[in-house]
Amino acid sequence: MKQFLIIGITLFIIVGCSSTQSIQRVETATLLNDDTFPEYQNFHIETEEEVFRLDEEAIQFVRSTVNRIDDPVDRMESLVRNIFDRSKFNLLYMGSANTTAMETFKNRAANCLSMSIMTYSLAKEAGFTVRFQDVLIPEYWTRRDGYSLLNGHVNLQLIPRSSSSVIHLLTNGYEVDFDPQESRKHFQKRYVGKNTVMAMFYNNKGADALLHESYSKAYAYFRQAAMVDPEFTSTWVNMGILYRIHGLYDSAELSYKQALFLDEANLTAWENMAYLYEFTGRHEEARAIESRVDRRRDDNPFYHFIMGEQEFEQGNIELALKHYRDALRLDKSKHEIYFGLAKAYSHMGDVNRSQRYLKKARDKARSGQDQDKYQGKLDLLSRRDDKSV
Repeated sequence: MKQFLIIGITLFIIVGCSSTQSIQRVETATLLNDDTFPEYQNFHIETEEEVFRLDEEAIQFVRSTVNRIDDPVDRMESLVRNIFDRSKFNLLYMGSANTTAMETFKNRAANCLSMSIMTYSLAKEAGFTVRFQDVLIPEYWTRRDGYSLLNGHVNLQLIPRSSSSVIHLLTNGYEVDFDPQESRKHFQKRYVGKNTVMAMFYNNKGADALLHESYSKAYAYFRQAAMVDPEFTSTWVNMGILYRIHGLYDSAELSYKQALFLDEANLTAWENMAYLYEFTGRHEEARAIESRVDRRRDDNPFYHFIMGEQEFEQGNIELALKHYRDALRLDKSKHEIYFGLAKAYSHMGDVNRSQRYLKKARDKARSGQDQDKYQGKLDLLSRRDDKSV
């Protein structure tokens, strides 16, 4: 059975699955189950001040980067360039690194949300007005610890602060994006406030805890996310998964319905509702939902990719290969898809095709980490091939 966990930013789909006329909003307090997770109070939950705080080293970094530059656009470009400059900052991308601004600065590893939080704090220190933007990308999944993780994307807009003595020609701001793909420019964006960003941060921390089976900790973070922004849909989907794991099926259903009240077109909420119905014997309702969801996802390459990953994990290599091929037919730009094909062909003993797709995965990868990973696998395949000659 498929398990879909949301980690990152909520995604919004234009079309829905069915009417939610019978779904009513439920008060946040009604959806919480403190008695089931009494140890949730034992965990320290980072405050907003802790999440965005900079230490003296980070403040000095900002000052050394921008203090001698007068033009506001040049100041912004200098700050952003120095953040990206690996030779000076050595910042690495790590999807599971859900860290505060100060931790990200020290660790030099983060996901897009943590990197955006850190840059927000650095830019505020440099004197800019900063706004978070939720980039409304199509559904995009990755696999981790047996779960399908739905990933969103967030970036920043930097704007010089107003001054009566200065006229700024940069009226639309300066966009900072830690996953700079040309296609991102065509997706709609919406401004989100700090409360939503805090909910995103807590939701990610809760998802990490859930993956590590630390359920009271997961509840503590999901609860806090719900308290700071009860409109953030991802929290209710993940809370539903947590409740379902603990056998709180009625609470799980209420959580999914809350998510669907907030966003009727949230396919991941529908998917998890179908999983719950199947799990509890409501097979006809489950299949009706699954059918509608599948029809709407059929043109999404990452739907086929994640199905390929699941089939591969279950040892169904031919089915996995079919899904990987469907994904590649729809999108030839993602290194993950080429790697899926390489895995499948390697498992089938077709070394030549496996090497071919590994090379494509390496060439399509944007990060040095992924390129090194694929090159290492190519080197391993070459050594095996040499021994067989």
